[in-house]
Amino acid sequence: MHSEWQDRESPMAVVAARFKQSTSVPLDFFNVETGRIAEACWAMARRFHQGGRLLAFGNGSWATDAQHVAVEFVHPVIVGKRALPALAFTNDSATMSGLLSRSNQSEQFAHQLRTLARSQDIAMGFSPDGRCMNVVAALDVAKQMGLLTLGLAGGDGGLFREAALDFCFVVQASDPLVIQETHETLYHVLWELVHVFFEHEGLLQ
Repeated sequence: MHSEWQDRESPMAVVAARFKQSTSVPLDFFNVETGRIAEACWAMARRFHQGGRLLAFGNGSWATDAQHVAVEFVHPVIVGKRALPALAFTNDSATMSGLLSRSNQSEQFAHQLRTLARSQDIAMGFSPDGRCMNVVAALDVAKQMGLLTLGLAGGDGGLFREAALDFCFVVQASDPLVIQETHETLYHVLWELVHVFFEHEGLLQ
């Protein structure tokens, strides 16, 4: 008797393919980006040392990454690590909804940056493909204001590649789950290495 499972991928095959992608994509990414990640951490640590703050933003499920990285810095999970100032723009639903009702959607994060940011701050924008216009616009404003700019994207990097960011990290994959998994590991590494530099504050002068 013919089984319907013969006409589709088996659950084991799906799990194996998912597991392979979830391990190979991050491995390839970190093998290539190790040096620039270390440079980004040093640059971030210097901004924090100068009194700067991390300002993070993104859309949809990437808004949760902005919130996640902000809480990592504000409320360290490792005892003894210092809290560092960070804010996710997407946490302020009243401001976000107010801006969406009154202005161009592509300006929502840019407006928050113009109002809240200082030149010593850090702007971190998330996008699955580097084509979220409100994130691109905000990073452009941040660059003009003198902030340190980091873009985390997937696919081919989209407009992030053209934005002259200080650091553009692109996970070259099309699966949004794998992109997001890799971004999460990346900002955990950024958090950890920022604290390593703070343990050697002479490097931050």
